[in-house]
Amino acid sequence: MALRLHALLPHQYDDRMVLASTVDAWGRTLWLLCPDGDLEPCPYGPSRPRPRRYPYDALLVVSDAGRIQERFLRDLRAVPHRMDALPNGRLVLECSGAVDQQNALIYGRDGRMRRTFALGRAVEFMMADRRNNLWSAYGDEGVYSDPISAAGLVRWDSGGNQRWGYSARQGVEYIDTVYAFNVADDVAWAMYYPTFPLLEVQANGRVHVRKNPVGRFRGMAIQGDRILMLGGGPRDRQDRLHLCFVTDDEVTVVAEAELTMPNGAPLKRYARPVGRGRFLYLHGKSTRQWYVLDTQVVGRPGRP
Repeated sequence: MALRLHALLPHQYDDRMVLASTVDAWGRTLWLLCPDGDLEPCPYGPSRPRPRRYPYDALLVVSDAGRIQERFLRDLRAVPHRMDALPNGRLVLECSGAVDQQNALIYGRDGRMRRTFALGRAVEFMMADRRNNLWSAYGDEGVYSDPISAAGLVRWDSGGNQRWGYSARQGVEYIDTVYAFNVADDVAWAMYYPTFPLLEVQANGRVHVRKNPVGRFRGMAIQGDRILMLGGGPRDRQDRLHLCFVTDDEVTVVAEAELTMPNGAPLKRYARPVGRGRFLYLHGKSTRQWYVLDTQVVGRPGRP
């Protein structure tokens, strides 16, 4: 099974560094570009781009089905690691180097900052939907040290007000680190360490926990009672695709396949996927190219 190309940053931006990139809830690809920066070594992974001067104006490039739009974000004083689009043309950034732990910044359609708020430490995922929900999921360094991150999974409104935090029921392990995440309208799905259950959370607070036999997979796409899980399994192959059905209590694997690049080449290393309902988006070493897998085009085998 092959990925298909979703979006490519046009060549006129080749001279700019990509500070952050994602695919939003509307399927648009977002790149935040820095006009003048350097690569800073990171002890925990690849080097990260960093502006040479502060404050700086970052260029937001949006690809919507191939149509390119631009917008400047003015007077940034921190380095964004994650971003996402909010309704009404707003944008939220999760940054390092923010003042007073206010590490989330909301920008208006005019490119001016409207609000800051504390999102917590060790953010693994920050994703918004089209209905004014913003979800944040965390790693162990935040869960064990920060009161916001301690829940492991938090829901905010699109103004940055905390509305809900996860609390495991009796007999279910708490969240240590969220490894895979998917957000659709009014619902989030998470797989987390240590026991790797599949957690479904509705925006109204309803929580459903299911047993998951795949283990530590890397990304998921969901449509109805079908879930595609990428990675994990007995040999933990990152190119292994598991087609699963969900019941009230558990996940059942019904088929497996190998996921490849569009040209059939092996899928090797890739960055953390972005799950948006039935779509799974991912890129390799470069954030300038995004690929997509659509659950709807995957054949539907019979149930076991």
